[in-house]
Amino acid sequence: YLEAILGTLVKHQILEGARGKGGGYKLAKPAAELTVWEILNVIETSMGPVECVDNDKNGCDRADFCPTLPMWKTLAGIIHDYFSGITIEQLVKRKPIENK
Repeated sequence: YLEAILGTLVKHQILEGARGKGGGYKLAKPAAELTVWEILNVIETSMGPVECVDNDKNGCDRADFCPTLPMWKTLAGIIHDYFSGITIEQLVKRKPIENK
């Protein structure tokens, strides 16, 4: 299972893989430049709070008059912005994560 996740991260250029003796995986760019969002967006099937936000058509036939869709889109933006503001370096070094 882990190998499948690592393979996906290599395919999306989050990681670089090396085979053979001394091989393994390393980040494709500096930890200070790699965000949690970039990783989650690749390995998770959905990061939206509800299905209709993830879909290109807004998920359903009622999107044009759905009273809650703007709320869900706003929350999806907040989730994106939050995880985009956290780098792998911050996690590794246990730097405080500021809520904006």
